[in-house]
Amino acid sequence: MGDRVFNDKKRFIWILSLLLLAAFAVTSSISYQVAHDSLSKQIKENNLPLTSDNIYSEIQQDLLQPIFISSLMAQDTFVRDWTINQEQTPGDLIRYLKEIQEKYDTVTSFFISESSRKYYHSSGVLKRIEDINPEDAWYFRVRSLPKSEDYEVNIDSDTVDQNRTVIYVNYKVFDFDGNFIGVTGVGLAVKNVRRLIELYQQRYNRNVYFTDRQGNVTLHSEQYQGARNLQETPGLEKLATRILTSPSSSFAYQKEGQTVYLNSRLVPEFKWHLVVEQDDASSERKLLTTFWINIGLSLLVTLGVLIIANMTLGRYQRKLELMASTDKLTGAANRQAFEEHFAKALAHSVLDSSPISVLLMDIDHFKKVNDCHGHNVGDLVIQTLSHLLGGQLGKDDLLCRWGGEEFLILLPNCSLSQAADLAEKLRHLVAERELSVNGSQIKVTMSSGVAEYRRSEKPEELINRVDIALYQAKEQGRNRVVLSY
Repeated sequence: MGDRVFNDKKRFIWILSLLLLAAFAVTSSISYQVAHDSLSKQIKENNLPLTSDNIYSEIQQDLLQPIFISSLMAQDTFVRDWTINQEQTPGDLIRYLKEIQEKYDTVTSFFISESSRKYYHSSGVLKRIEDINPEDAWYFRVRSLPKSEDYEVNIDSDTVDQNRTVIYVNYKVFDFDGNFIGVTGVGLAVKNVRRLIELYQQRYNRNVYFTDRQGNVTLHSEQYQGARNLQETPGLEKLATRILTSPSSSFAYQKEGQTVYLNSRLVPEFKWHLVVEQDDASSERKLLTTFWINIGLSLLVTLGVLIIANMTLGRYQRKLELMASTDKLTGAANRQAFEEHFAKALAHSVLDSSPISVLLMDIDHFKKVNDCHGHNVGDLVIQTLSHLLGGQLGKDDLLCRWGGEEFLILLPNCSLSQAADLAEKLRHLVAERELSVNGSQIKVTMSSGVAEYRRSEKPEELINRVDIALYQAKEQGRNRVVLSY
């Protein structure tokens, strides 16, 4: 029974462990997935669009200023009057351009007259625009812009310093009758704009860059590692057309095994698309860290629960085993416990050829005790005799309450003669003892049967023989010991 209970307990602990671990794993996984989906939705629908709006607002302050300056120059009465009056005093315009450049801290400021094709710069007249010169193609491109478009933004080498790249805002100039008379504008150093982009990236912890309407990446930071064109960017080639044809869009694509969230919006003043990207690597790491922390805590909780369950089950197991193997009234072993102990004693006996004996003892005329003093006193008598008998036994001996007033004693390593001597001792001890129970003085005697186990004998045959010996003791006048040979 003990082994069976132990195995049941072990099985229960394992099942409980698996259930707890499975429950924690499923709960943590669901929590991780919900958090991941929520984070993805938050990034895609809120964070990136908000960041894009904030950056766009800052662009209006940082990058749209040149458009505003160029617009003022194109509408300036001085510029138009000076051009209409045949450009008579070049020094006045050059001084004007120099003041614009110094006042607004631009890289360059310029004016090209349609009439003379002269390129006026803040440092002087640089050259004459020619339609056969590829470097001057931009001018003729601006001149041929539709009437609805007054300017363009392009990136080109600085006319003064060919090693410097400049973002030009080229604005058409019209006279007071609406006739085209030239192009004016200012330029910003690309490195300054890149510095602004890097500032945006640091501030918002996002990847920021610009593309033109053909998908070419026009401006980016020095840390940019993408392709030169959206159509060439792995994962974006299928989304490029939708991005470039929509004034505002949000997408997610896969890049090197990571999910990248993208938000784009058209900057109409530049005719460029502002692209803001964020991958989920850092957020994913945080979620995974949280997931593994939860798993670790789950393991600790599981371990704690198992320790408590093991202690509790152990306590209840011992209690159940005690209840299953112990007589409630006397605390002595019961028949079930006898069977287990007898099987173990028999196994040892087979190994070392040692004898096994049993005593079966019964209280004489116990019915009179109950009739005269009541069943409660009778129970106290049984308890007292149980303690008395148990106190005379060795550590390997086993006292069992066999019936109402019967006790059976298992005696491993004990021969028939030794068992008979012990039986006489116990019979004499009981007969000489006057029991004081609830103020009543009671004297009782016990009859005993003694038997030694025979090889190949079944346990029930041994019990039957010792029971016959006890019956003979009763028949012979009680208060005596009878041996079964």
